[in-house]
Amino acid sequence: QVQLVESGGGLAQAGGSLRLSCAASRRSIFNAMRWYRQAPGKQREFVAIITNSGTTNYADSVKGRFTISSDGANNTVYLQMSSLKPEDTAVYYCNLISGPYNFWGQGTQVTVSS
Repeated sequence: QVQLVESGGGLAQAGGSLRLSCAASRRSIFNAMRWYRQAPGKQREFVAIITNSGTTNYADSVKGRFTISSDGANNTVYLQMSSLKPEDTAVYYCNLISGPYNFWGQGTQVTVSS
């Protein structure tokens, strides 16, 4: 079992920045890490992914504003969010794909005020 702990959420103004972190409790097989988000009354949606080869991909809604990166030495993946918009307000979750398993964090709230 791998525990994922997100941090870095909070309140930001439109146009501002936040950096989310997702720390894994131990080293494990790392196929990919994804960030998802879920706004009130909406379905959870994909935000970004980074694979074990360093390949990244983003949802169109965040492309050019968000950057996903990983620090293998610290078992941590980051999501740098810039030029934030009120529509980025959501609970953000990280999701580790480790072999046949999927692990989820508990989520961190991001609120962007206009």
